[in-house]
Amino acid sequence: MPHFVAKADWSDEAMLAAVRAWIIDDTGLPKKGIHSVGVARQYCGQLGKQDKCQVAVTLSVANDHASLPIAYRLYLPEDWASDPARRKKAGVPDDSRFRTKPQIALEQVWAALAEGVAPGVVLADAGYDVNTAFRTGLSQLGLAYVVGIQSTAREPA
Repeated sequence: MPHFVAKADWSDEAMLAAVRAWIIDDTGLPKKGIHSVGVARQYCGQLGKQDKCQVAVTLSVANDHASLPIAYRLYLPEDWASDPARRKKAGVPDDSRFRTKPQIALEQVWAALAEGVAPGVVLADAGYDVNTAFRTGLSQLGLAYVVGIQSTAREPA
């Protein structure tokens, strides 16, 4: 592989012109209090550790020139979603229900396809690898994907 990347006779420009990507990622917003919608102790990329934050799932389209976010949805942790009093106090709509981050991401992908966004290779980090339904959903939509693998992943027997 290193030989292919370093010595192969290919054009970076031609390859990048052909490659289009859909990037799925989490965006963490550190918070100190507990009253902002969705605040929970969870992994926050800005801090590089678990702490109180809000997390949003984003879908961006990218090519060699730019990256543009096209979908952004706040992740509502299960303890928030299942607490009617807390939801009411914070103004969370009644029809909002708990969705995992991979479920949110897959809904964003479906919506982008329905809106006619030109598909690309879907890229996601290892947080999305733990969800087989996410990868299966992408495959059923006919989308190629590259998803990080967690170090604890084991090959099926």
